[in-house]
Amino acid sequence: MNTRTLVKNLAALPDGPVTVSGWVETVRDQKKVQFVILRDESGAVQLVNPATREVEEGADAEASARLATTEAISALAHGSFITVTGELKHDERVKLGGLEVKIASLEIVTAANPETPIAADSSLDKRMDWRFLDLRHPKQALIFRIQTTFLHALRGVWIEKGLIEIQTPKLMASASESRAELFEVEYFENKAYLAQSPQFFKQMAQAAGFGGVFEVGPAFRADPSFTSRHATEFTSIDTEISWIDSHEDVMALHEELMVAGFQAVVDKHGAEIAELFGIELAVPSRPFPRIPLAEAKQIVADRGYVIPRTDDDMDPEGERQISAYVKEAFGHDFVFLVDYASSIRPFYHMRHEGDPSLTNSYDLIYNGVEISTGAQREHRIDVLVEQARDKGMDPEELEFYLDFFRYGVPPHGGFGMGLARVLMLMLEEHSIRETTYLFRGPTRLLP
Repeated sequence: MNTRTLVKNLAALPDGPVTVSGWVETVRDQKKVQFVILRDESGAVQLVNPATREVEEGADAEASARLATTEAISALAHGSFITVTGELKHDERVKLGGLEVKIASLEIVTAANPETPIAADSSLDKRMDWRFLDLRHPKQALIFRIQTTFLHALRGVWIEKGLIEIQTPKLMASASESRAELFEVEYFENKAYLAQSPQFFKQMAQAAGFGGVFEVGPAFRADPSFTSRHATEFTSIDTEISWIDSHEDVMALHEELMVAGFQAVVDKHGAEIAELFGIELAVPSRPFPRIPLAEAKQIVADRGYVIPRTDDDMDPEGERQISAYVKEAFGHDFVFLVDYASSIRPFYHMRHEGDPSLTNSYDLIYNGVEISTGAQREHRIDVLVEQARDKGMDPEELEFYLDFFRYGVPPHGGFGMGLARVLMLMLEEHSIRETTYLFRGPTRLLP
């Protein structure tokens, strides 16, 4: 039976025998004593060994073993995985955690090459080449503990509300939303496409009477962008709910999810985030500010920046400017931009009652970057068909989707949100490469 103790659990134990396992972070090989910093998935601890440099001929087995341990420690390379059994001692003079383990026996489980391919000052691309080594750093590992906590909190909200978790297919017979930014793959004698989003399938769940669904899964965009916030494969957080009155119901759920996620992260990791990222992460207050897009564009113009786009949308600098305004005016890191023009929204977004030029939709902006799009969907088949035609789409190519609405579907809506982008902004990182376990972009398919 494995008697290994995690480093984080050592402090609660009395002085006495313990076994710890992990990888070697540093070795200080002094003449009379050796120190090893061992790190495992939960933390780091100091190991100490009174050095035995030589033994007399005919020395007993214990002395020979001490010499062998000393020589093994002297030869340890950074990153080697070891198991150590020894005596735990609490000592407030020890800077690292106020305790140490005096080595009785040491087993080298796997030895690392002595030359490490990356260093603290290595470029981001170089670190991505050696991602498994990069992730050994406590700061990098913390990102994915935060991700786990964040998603667990979101699931708690969804499940408490009775939503059903679904896993939608990622191989599609046709485009899920548009034929732009679509990966085409061979599929036996035919062609298939990698799903850009679970949009159609999560709407199908509303027609199935599920009432509400969520999914955390991969999505694919054949987007050649090399920006800090784009990827060709990313994890999408999606939800869809029935029986809504408007997109306000979707925004209310979105707020609840974000607050729950941030609260869980602050409660569990706030101190570590402050230590490793230098950030005092705060839980956003509800309600989040809401600003119609036309008003937001005017606010941005009044701040001295005129959005050059002609497609009625906000551009990245506009998003940064409106976020700066919201921070100044409301002290808030989030803002919902609402009332987007139907000209730039998908055909399935419901349009305003009495003003078909606007949609019941929103973008959620966080710290100057759009992280999500949400909307009330059009559930009336005749209106949906007409809106598809308005977009220049052939309803016959959408038959499998339109069939959902021919047999009854309740008013519904939802959103999709990029996980890595949320984490990037939460932790004030400069790229989603940092907050993606293994990044995929136009020029990266490895590791």
